[in-house]
Amino acid sequence: MSSTISAHRLADLLAASGGASVGGEQAAYRQLAEGVRRLVAEGRLLAGARLPSERDLTAALGVSRTTVSSAYAVLRSCGFLHSRRGSGSVVSLPTGPVPGGPLLPADGLDTDVIDLTLAAPSAPDGLTEAFEEALAALPHHLGGTGYHPFGLLEVRELVAERYAERGLATSPDQVILTTGALAGLSVALRALGGAGDRVLLESPTYPNAMAAVRQSGLRPVGLALDAGGLDAEGLEITLRQSAARLAYLVPDFHNPTGALVDESTRARVATVLRRRRAVALVDETPCELLVDIADGDMPRPLAAFDDRAISIGSASKTFWGGLRVGWLRAPVSDVARLQQARLSLDLGAPLVEQLALAGLLRRRHTVIEHRRRELRASRQALVEALRAHLPDWRFTVPAGGLCLWCELPQPRSSALVEAGLRHGVRLAPGGSFGVDGGLESFCRIPMAQPADVLVAAVERIARAWDDAQGAAPLRTTPPALIA
Repeated sequence: MSSTISAHRLADLLAASGGASVGGEQAAYRQLAEGVRRLVAEGRLLAGARLPSERDLTAALGVSRTTVSSAYAVLRSCGFLHSRRGSGSVVSLPTGPVPGGPLLPADGLDTDVIDLTLAAPSAPDGLTEAFEEALAALPHHLGGTGYHPFGLLEVRELVAERYAERGLATSPDQVILTTGALAGLSVALRALGGAGDRVLLESPTYPNAMAAVRQSGLRPVGLALDAGGLDAEGLEITLRQSAARLAYLVPDFHNPTGALVDESTRARVATVLRRRRAVALVDETPCELLVDIADGDMPRPLAAFDDRAISIGSASKTFWGGLRVGWLRAPVSDVARLQQARLSLDLGAPLVEQLALAGLLRRRHTVIEHRRRELRASRQALVEALRAHLPDWRFTVPAGGLCLWCELPQPRSSALVEAGLRHGVRLAPGGSFGVDGGLESFCRIPMAQPADVLVAAVERIARAWDDAQGAAPLRTTPPALIA
């Protein structure tokens, strides 16, 4: 049986969350609708709860009946409210567009929305062939249980071989295959962290990494990046003050800034980590996405400087996110406890996808080079479009990776996100990447899509930016999925 929220109770909830005031710059009904939506997003109004009648809420808030009726209509149109005769208005969760955008899309919104919340490329040439080969090989595995908690040996051998090419000797016994990089991070956090422990993360950083830290019962500690990325001196100070024993780092084409940490800095970072007895969890997901640098000029993995570091890799950015296969490369002494922690989360990566990844890894040089050519063309088109349409935006063109981290002339990132949906482009607010919030002066623009799509996206972003500079933004929640 669903609960019923009284008008006075809803008014109290709105007041506590800052959503009861319905005057000011925004239309009264719009502000009321946003207040209710925020309560749903925060989990303070649960799906299935019955809201008070329009008449009762009108009296409790001291507003007009039209204000409440219009607010309920907005919530229904966005999927946050469902009304049936005899049942009243019941809270629901939207099943369509990602929640967190504006509640009032403009008339004539382009339904062909360009989604720039995902810094992820489409499937490469040869993926279908890899799956055909995988299916051909599958009968050889059907006599077994299908469970491979460490992962298929042939895939672990290929991953180890690639580490050796990058300057880090690796045995297949040091590799554990996971269901993606995020799963690998969760395994490492569970194996090496304890409830309440602090984990250092660069700020800005990958939003899902922050979520993984918090959901593991650990406490994130932010480390501000300098112009070149990771700062060894700042790392030492933060580790000393916080007593963090784990550090999540992205030294290769950092997400979202694109920074590439050079070898000398990696060596200093490794020294700091050893001195402070902290273990680095190194996310290498973007490390193959070179644009302006040759393989032979890439810095060696951080684990080549610190033999206690745990490297986290994935097929998602190099090949395709739909493979859902990643890996951990760890010191031999840590493999057993990592594997024990992993078994409490899942029993292995999917078999067919591992077989397909094996085919892609065997042809990795050809596949990766093609990916880099695509990325080079996309980056050039994006940079030229931004300089033409948004010349006052500032950014550093990275030597690789999937992102441009743009500094806005005004701290209007959330307003830009809201305006973007009205103009047919979905963006992630800068604050999504901040360990302690903030970053309203920044916006991440992924460059993983085809050149023509990115040019069209920038034209829409430019129109949205014109709107955002004069708008009073709603207090939005971040998009549900950022990659």
